[in-house]
Amino acid sequence: MASTLFILNDAPYGNERAYNALRLAAALAGQEGQLVRLFLMADAVACAKSGQKVPEGYYNVQLMLGKVIRKGEVGLCGTCMDARGMLETEAVEGARRSTLAQLAAWTAEADKVLVF
Repeated sequence: MASTLFILNDAPYGNERAYNALRLAAALAGQEGQLVRLFLMADAVACAKSGQKVPEGYYNVQLMLGKVIRKGEVGLCGTCMDARGMLETEAVEGARRSTLAQLAAWTAEADKVLVF
């Protein structure tokens, strides 16, 4: 099985880096024989905030993240969550508070690492 790790750093809205990373991650996760992991750092932890409401016709990062969670794994930088006042209970189901040690392990295991 091929393994790809996506590391996201940017906020969910304001530019399209998170949007494009999630599009690619979801497309890859939909392919047979692919293990997709996402690690959200810095402002990207907000991608996993539940209850996002966006204007009609605008993409919803929370829904996009759900597609990846169903087929892969999503870790949230705990330090980054703390710095932004985000609680584990505010995260979407399936996204887990994580650590730099977990990111290091996922990086060592991955065939490819993509940073957005």
